[in-house]
Amino acid sequence: MNIKKHIPNTITLLNLFCGCIAVVFVSKNQFEMAFFFVSLGIFFDFFDGFFARLFKVTGELGLQLDSLADMVTSGVVPGFVMFKMMQSSSVAMSEGYLQFFPYLGFIITLGSCYRLAKFNIDTRQTDSFIGLPTPANALFILSLPLVLQYYSNDSLAVLEIFTEKWVLLVITLFSAYVLNAEIPLFSLKIKKFNFKDNALQIIFLAISVLLLFFLQYFGVALVIIFYVLLSVINNMLKKK
Repeated sequence: MNIKKHIPNTITLLNLFCGCIAVVFVSKNQFEMAFFFVSLGIFFDFFDGFFARLFKVTGELGLQLDSLADMVTSGVVPGFVMFKMMQSSSVAMSEGYLQFFPYLGFIITLGSCYRLAKFNIDTRQTDSFIGLPTPANALFILSLPLVLQYYSNDSLAVLEIFTEKWVLLVITLFSAYVLNAEIPLFSLKIKKFNFKDNALQIIFLAISVLLLFFLQYFGVALVIIFYVLLSVINNMLKKK
């Protein structure tokens, strides 16, 4: 029995397991633990492909398992988080059509599903991404309730806008859009060890480290936004 060929798929299933645990924590409004398990799942998601290439056991089964695991960890969980946030914002409006409003949060799950299916058949996304990857989007969405929890004070009172249901709906729709938008995002892979060829990646990573160090969960949201904006600017400069 070749044990090596089962290692990548086992790691993928650990990603799925983390996603299932995260769902449970979201149901209990324990968003910090949910963030931790989604992050752990994304960690496993990175290394399943690494070990598949290392052991030369890549195949169709692994590809499908990877997408199915991501569908839970990076699709269902962020949609559920947005559902919970919308539910809190609409608590005083439990009658009429507004009682169904929180379910719109699962538009993120639908957008994630569509992206994962499209990614599997898109040959353009081997070295870089077109549209925001589902793990990055999941981290962004899961950081929102934590930002509100830890940073909603007098100095950052503007963050209270993210408790408004219509603002949350805009974020939801934008999330589903950016997942599937035809926006090339620069690769974070460093292929040559020199600053000239990797200036964009190095600058992004350096600023990201500073944002995460000083702002923690708020930094997570800013890093994802910064990544998309920097990619858009980079694309515009390339066209000139």
